[in-house]
Amino acid sequence: MAELVFVGCYTGDAGNGTGITTFSRSTTGDLTEVASLPLESPSWLTKHPSLPVLYAANETSSGAVTALALSDSGSLSVLGTAETGGAHPCHLAVTPDGRFLLCANYTGGSLAVFSLSSSGTLETRTALVQHSGSGPVSDRQEAAHVHMAVPSADGSVVSAVDLGTDEIRSYTLSPDGSLSPLAVSSLPAGTGPRQLVRRPGTDLAYVVGELAGTLVTVRETSPGAFDVVASTASTLSSVIPNLVAHLELAGSRMYVSNRGPDCVTEFALDDALAVADQPCGANPRHFALVDGTCYVAAQSEDAVTAFTLTASGEAELRYYPTGSPTFVLPVSLP
Repeated sequence: MAELVFVGCYTGDAGNGTGITTFSRSTTGDLTEVASLPLESPSWLTKHPSLPVLYAANETSSGAVTALALSDSGSLSVLGTAETGGAHPCHLAVTPDGRFLLCANYTGGSLAVFSLSSSGTLETRTALVQHSGSGPVSDRQEAAHVHMAVPSADGSVVSAVDLGTDEIRSYTLSPDGSLSPLAVSSLPAGTGPRQLVRRPGTDLAYVVGELAGTLVTVRETSPGAFDVVASTASTLSSVIPNLVAHLELAGSRMYVSNRGPDCVTEFALDDALAVADQPCGANPRHFALVDGTCYVAAQSEDAVTAFTLTASGEAELRYYPTGSPTFVLPVSLP
């Protein structure tokens, strides 16, 4: 079985990257660059749940999404592109049934839905919902900024996290791909919510507050409706500003990347208490956990960094150069 890691990045005026870089991952967790596919600012990547197809958000002012075929050898080829209907798409998710691709347009402040064919190719844009509003942080919350679109486990509900309005706006996703308003949940003013991750088997979810530097625990009281349960600092570090980026759940632990303190913080999930900060390179955005190793897209380090998850949070850091990385996607090939 081949173990690969696909890395997205910023290109052109936005960064030093060239497109999607492919690394092979050894049994010891080391990475070796094996290929690169030129593509414009593929800042977020996601894989189809059952097909050998990847999707990339082209985070540009025009806004596009690209579908890519993944061959048996691990090479990528472009299947097609589509306009997202809003500027700077920054997050993608495929519904669990593989029928729809969800896209968050950050600067555009909108949520788009695309239908997917049985082979995973992009078909039509079936919905585009425009958000409006603002928040108290004038330079970042002057307008709506949709940062993430999260499907429910059955794919019937889509929850859009809006950094600009301090809200989670949820919609019912119909079988034809249209969206209908379902619920609006408010978070503390100035939170700047960036991501929402549900805790499997519970009614709890966690929101990273990019602007407030917080981790917010919420309870889903009905499908798509969330009440705040608690809020805590997203790191043990006192360094400010801290622009929180990414959140991952792993068993009884939770991990959060913090830009400013430049660390990945480990939390004990049951009580949402930070237990350790792990240095991880400059400007850590997305990261992925694979077989006890954390791979971090350290954007300003121009490298993917890696460390072994330890109880002390003091593991040795390994560097794998690549321009302006923003996303790390591990994939196992048969």
